[in-house]
Amino acid sequence: MSQAIEQATAATEPPAGAREHLLETASTIMREGDIVDISLSELSLRSGLNSALVKYYFGNKAGLMKALLDRDMDGIVHEVDALMAKDMAPDVRLSRHIGAVVDTYYKTPYLNRLLMRLVRESDDEEAHRIADSYLTPLSRAYDRLIEDGVKQGLFRNVDPQLFYFTVTGACDRFFASRLVLKHCYDTELLTEALRDRYREHCIDFIMAGILAR
Repeated sequence: MSQAIEQATAATEPPAGAREHLLETASTIMREGDIVDISLSELSLRSGLNSALVKYYFGNKAGLMKALLDRDMDGIVHEVDALMAKDMAPDVRLSRHIGAVVDTYYKTPYLNRLLMRLVRESDDEEAHRIADSYLTPLSRAYDRLIEDGVKQGLFRNVDPQLFYFTVTGACDRFFASRLVLKHCYDTELLTEALRDRYREHCIDFIMAGILAR
C-alpha cells in the first residue's frame, strides 16, 4: 500500500458500515467463486471501497479472513446455544440442527474449508483460540445432545465425536462440490430448491442412522 493511500485513509472517515460491507463482499466472492481466498483488487472493485480499508479494519488480508470466520462461526455457536436451551425432545432438536447445518453451508459453502485453512496456517495461539471459541462449544453440544437422546431411549449409543464429523461432512461436502455437479451432473447451480431437497435427504438419512430401533 502506498503512503499516499495510507494518508488518505487516515484523513477521511470510513463510510458507515464499511467494515461489515467488506466482510459481506468477501463472503460473496468466495461463495460465488467456490474458493477460500480473495484478491484485494476484486474486493475493492466489488465493494466499491478502497482496499486500504482492509488494513485499517483488519491489519491485512489474513486478518480479514479471520474476521470473516469469526463473524460466521459466532452466529453458528449462538444458534446452537439457543437451540440447546429450548425445551424440546432430543430427536426434534437434532432434526432442526441438521436442517440448520445444511442451510449454513448453502449460505457459506466456504466455511468449513476456511476454518481448516486458518487452523492449519495460524500459529498455535490463534489455532487454539479458534478451537476453543468454536469447535469445543460445538463438540460439547453434540455430547449433550446424544447423551439426552440415549437417556430417553430415542438414540442409539453412538460416539458423539464421530457423529459430529458425520453431520458436518454430509452437510458441507455437497455444497463444496460444485465441480462434481458441473462435470458429472451438468449443473453447478445451487438453487434453493436443491438446498431444500438436500436438507430433507440429510435429515432422513442421518436420523435413520441414530434413532433407536
